[in-house]
Amino acid sequence: MALEIDTGTGLMPAHVWEPAGGTGPGLLLLQEIFGVSDYIKQRASELAELGYYVVAPEIYWRLDDLSIDQSAPDALEQARAAMNRLDWNTAVSDSVAALEYLRGRRTGVGVIGFCFGGGLAFNVAAASSPDVLVSYYGSALPRLLELAPQVDAASLHHFGDEDRLLPPATVDQIVAALGSGAEVYRYPGAGHGFDNPMPAFHHAEASALAWERTTSFLARHLPPGDSQ
Repeated sequence: MALEIDTGTGLMPAHVWEPAGGTGPGLLLLQEIFGVSDYIKQRASELAELGYYVVAPEIYWRLDDLSIDQSAPDALEQARAAMNRLDWNTAVSDSVAALEYLRGRRTGVGVIGFCFGGGLAFNVAAASSPDVLVSYYGSALPRLLELAPQVDAASLHHFGDEDRLLPPATVDQIVAALGSGAEVYRYPGAGHGFDNPMPAFHHAEASALAWERTTSFLARHLPPGDSQ
């Protein structure tokens, strides 16, 4: 299902997945740099099957003439070009608007993001206090650590030990800033984007284990049966 969310400066397209029973907490799912791809839609569908009402906004909606072909050899370059055109503060405010849309309809809300969306989710959590935060290798985290004291949500973070964007020393700094309240896992042999099924990124073992930990974390901190 599709809808439009009023951001205050325009209507942002978003995709919605409803849980089979119609009830359940809300989850804001924030895209990686490729946009709301088939992979992101698959994760959204899986979360809905677990009992969550999932909204995935088109964060690139303000960019004109945007086209990212994930099957193209230069797909990563196309995605990076799109991300570099994006205004970060506007992306945060648009995402907060989507979270507030959820908050107006569900008694419990969380935010989950991948790569670009992992950092964006962290910033949204600092700005709007969801109940839970799940961040997969948030690429913007190193420049957002001053916001850590403002993140009061129960939080889960995943990092690959072979991530060239977030090498182990950088992850050490992130973990120190997050404090002891955050749940953090690191995956040997996994690089950046390890949950993405594209062969250039995917690490099957890390992906499966991280997803198992994610669903367990959500079940503990934002149980599907606890919201209307």
